[in-house]
Amino acid sequence: MIKSKLVRLRAVEKTDLAMLRDWRNLPQFRKNFREFRELNLTQQEKWFENIVVASSNDFMFLVERLKDKLPLGVCGLVHVNWISGSADLSLYIGHNQEYIDDRGYALEASKLLLNYGFNSLNLHKIWTELYEFDEKKIGFFTKKLHFKKDGELRDNCFEEGKYWNSYIFSLLKSEHKK
Repeated sequence: MIKSKLVRLRAVEKTDLAMLRDWRNLPQFRKNFREFRELNLTQQEKWFENIVVASSNDFMFLVERLKDKLPLGVCGLVHVNWISGSADLSLYIGHNQEYIDDRGYALEASKLLLNYGFNSLNLHKIWTELYEFDEKKIGFFTKKLHFKKDGELRDNCFEEGKYWNSYIFSLLKSEHKK
């Protein structure tokens, strides 16, 4: 378990899966994810077995409010490439359908995750892919976490009847403030 003053990150448990599926299936969330389909519990269980149980390259956590252990969201470092020292950061706050909250839970969880990735896993670079219409997360990653834009994938997402670009943002270990 990893904790700060506001939140703690704990391992995802099988008992969390129905809640994660429900958060994940919110239409306003799902449009921002690479997996665009609505998931059923069997698919969520398969994700759990593949990512949480069997993989040594994926680290997923439930974000809980520290004071009462209320589940807030989920975050993780996935697709870890041990040779290049990189990982994809995944994060959302599902509680109250917030996505990225204004109360500091997403920020605290992200800081814990970055510290874990850079200091415990010895990663060199942590990156994320965001669609151009996901302005809330783009602002969060660039303004709050100081990620830099690495590149653009043109017409990489189809949503609301049109194609959208996606952007790759990253933070290097040398740029990370402890």
